[in-house]
Amino acid sequence: MSNDGNPAGRVAIALLHHPVYDKNRQVVNTAVTNLDIHDIARASRTFGLCRYFIVTPVAEQQALVERIRRHWLGGWGAGYNPRRKEALELLHLSSTLEDAVEEMTGMFAVPPLLAVTGARGRSNTVDTKKLRIELETSKRPLLLMFGTGWGLTEEVFDRADFVLEPIRGNSEYNHLSVRSAVSIYLDRLFGN
Repeated sequence: MSNDGNPAGRVAIALLHHPVYDKNRQVVNTAVTNLDIHDIARASRTFGLCRYFIVTPVAEQQALVERIRRHWLGGWGAGYNPRRKEALELLHLSSTLEDAVEEMTGMFAVPPLLAVTGARGRSNTVDTKKLRIELETSKRPLLLMFGTGWGLTEEVFDRADFVLEPIRGNSEYNHLSVRSAVSIYLDRLFGN
């Protein structure tokens, strides 16, 4: 897949609805939201990413995403808002994280690096500048993973090549929407 020298062209977002925690640290499936579908697709297109995966094993949630996607790609919405169509062309459904990794591997003929994000600080984090340098020097694709609910499971963190430092505001409150976090990280990685 050509990316015209732009490292963002080798990057995909994976929004995981499983495996994630609930507020009691139980592993759950979370619900897909319409706002996340649209806004993360738009951010992904704005910064030149190659894919946006929604990862959910729940058939009803997959059907909802496909219904919304069809509406904007070929239904009435495609003619009404061609820019939304362009963004949602990046959207792919995956039942598991492994499915998304396999699709990325097929696209680039090499497994992607995996980077995770989270609101809690960890001792092994890297900043976006270091990740950008890695993207520019390694030439491998990157799957940038975001969690829903109360965050990604430890299993996902353990699998990652990189853990990005959390976004910090200037207050004790630290509970951004995932679509806001995606936009901030993409701007830090690929913004001008």
